[in-house]
Amino acid sequence: MKNLFNAYRVLAIIVGVLLAFCALVALPLKYLATEGSSLQRFGESASILWVAHGWAFMIYVVVAFFLSRRARWSATFTVVALAAGLIPLLIFWVEHRVTQRLRAEHPELVSTAEAR
Repeated sequence: MKNLFNAYRVLAIIVGVLLAFCALVALPLKYLATEGSSLQRFGESASILWVAHGWAFMIYVVVAFFLSRRARWSATFTVVALAAGLIPLLIFWVEHRVTQRLRAEHPELVSTAEAR
């Protein structure tokens, strides 16, 4: 379960960073910058990261689902954890809550370096 927990944390950060960048940087530049400007072209080019977010999100959902079953989370907590990658910046808060919960309920997941 420790590998599943570590994979969840890494994927949550990747999905969160990609979503935040796409939604808060690339999207506004693509649609709000002056037509034909270098910023607008950058926004269009950076929009490819939506594809990367989509693939990472699908893997995140699978890993989070398996982790939720292993840790016996409630249905509500599971749904929130699974949907967190759809709302910019929410996933960082959810990842923190998941980490707190797993450390409390499954202390064997905390490595000695994290415990200090």
